[in-house]
Amino acid sequence: MKRRGLLKALAAAPAAAPLLGQQAPPANNLPRPGAPVPADATTPPAPFNRTPPAATELPKLETSTADEAGEMAPHFFTAVQFAALRKLSAVLMPAMNGAPGALEAKAAEFLDFLVSQSPQDRQALYRIGLDLLNAGGKKRYGKAFADLDDQQAGTLLGVLKEQWTYDPPADPLARFLWAAKADVRTATINSKEYAIAGVSGRRGAGMGLYWFALD
Repeated sequence: MKRRGLLKALAAAPAAAPLLGQQAPPANNLPRPGAPVPADATTPPAPFNRTPPAATELPKLETSTADEAGEMAPHFFTAVQFAALRKLSAVLMPAMNGAPGALEAKAAEFLDFLVSQSPQDRQALYRIGLDLLNAGGKKRYGKAFADLDDQQAGTLLGVLKEQWTYDPPADPLARFLWAAKADVRTATINSKEYAIAGVSGRRGAGMGLYWFALD
């Protein structure tokens, strides 16, 4: 043995004796389960002498689907703007002839996400347009656009009855309404709800694609 190894062995020797005194008592000195405990029996050291706690049941949690928990909150538009967008979508694309409308297809929810990922000029077009709809509703009827009935809302959308041209209209409200009309229709007929409805003759042959609602 090398000297270094011998010195290590000697240095460890004094520490071995106290450790032996701390070892747990031999198993043969412990009473068997259910047998009477002799007076001179050795009591196991803690924590071996603790009584195991009684088993407890796991708590039962109430669960619910996402639709039952609440409606989707807008991420990009304000609450007032989003309410106006939902109303506009319902007027532009109502449910008819067995086909779901924009509300059933959650077109406004999809557009809230789509516009949030769009260029800034597109975002400004929507925000300004929705604010103009609300301002027009309050000025003419004393209500926000979302609180108007369909006939009142239709009067503020009269610009859509004008003849379409290749050049975008100069009026910001008209420019927004033309863009929103196309977007709402596209989002509706390409939705999962529209595909499930299986309305024949209303979708391009061979497309078979739809967007998924965001959770």
